[in-house]
Amino acid sequence: MRHVIALDVGGTGMKAALAGPGGELLHQARRATGRERGPEAVVAGILDFAAELRAYGADRFGEPAGAAGVAVPGIVDAEQGVAVYAANLGWRDVPLRRLLGERLGSIPVALGHDVRTGGLAEGRIGAGRGADRFLFVPLGTGIAGAIGIDGRVEAGAHGFAGEIGHVVVRPGGLPCPCGQRGCLERFASASAVSQAWAEACGDPEADAADCAKAVDSGDARALAVWRDAVDALADGLVTALTLLDPRVLIIGGGLAEAGETLFTPLRDAVRRRVTFQKLPEIVPAALGDTAGCLGAGLMAWDLLDTASPTHTASTAATAATPPEVTT
Repeated sequence: MRHVIALDVGGTGMKAALAGPGGELLHQARRATGRERGPEAVVAGILDFAAELRAYGADRFGEPAGAAGVAVPGIVDAEQGVAVYAANLGWRDVPLRRLLGERLGSIPVALGHDVRTGGLAEGRIGAGRGADRFLFVPLGTGIAGAIGIDGRVEAGAHGFAGEIGHVVVRPGGLPCPCGQRGCLERFASASAVSQAWAEACGDPEADAADCAKAVDSGDARALAVWRDAVDALADGLVTALTLLDPRVLIIGGGLAEAGETLFTPLRDAVRRRVTFQKLPEIVPAALGDTAGCLGAGLMAWDLLDTASPTHTASTAATAATPPEVTT
């Protein structure tokens, strides 16, 4: 059976899958990155993991994988196949596409940025399926974005397209590691809400999920923290809407797990801010933490499939409900 290898490399763990012709996940596995052993060990772990998946696929399906897709964090030169920099993994200028191709028997390999790869999956087969223009914004430790256009994700001239988390929404505000002050992710990311709520409630262990629960219970301190985050997020999103005019705005990441506690006030806040702009549909992400693997699989199939992205999307619909993880 034809299949491809899909790898989603995170800061602490790797998710991997073998994906079938329809995008379905035929086999899934997870393991730690081993980043505590240094960047060389991380790269070796990725290569070993991919080789094990290739061997498993060849044994189970009677033929080796035809291609591979890998999503990694940090700065990525997808065109050259180089993982340029990732602070949480400690690597610089890793020619990951070449290394994987050599390790996997010279099969074609696609390398992508983790958020854009997850956005690719959400746009084609997840919450944005069928939309010609979408913006995917995951609210996690930071805030990133993926700009979807006709079944593909725009990387930009230098690979930085979609970095909405570094739009300045509070000029002169909190300093950001990027060097600016007042960046969106310093006010509306899950980590920012966690920090603000921990300070407000006096519990250093409190996080954004605890804040959401306190909001639901009517806690005035939590409501103030939540309102500040939603207002900042709405300011940043309206800037993005003005520039990009997406049909669907997909919100994912840890903060989106609050459900309507987030989405109801967020939709209201965005609606209050738009004037001439067309209000997009604002929806939660649908694929959860499988989005990166699904997107990596789609990238791999794109290397093999001469059909259009629209065709790929229609054949990959079953991937939206992946099977249980196999370890």
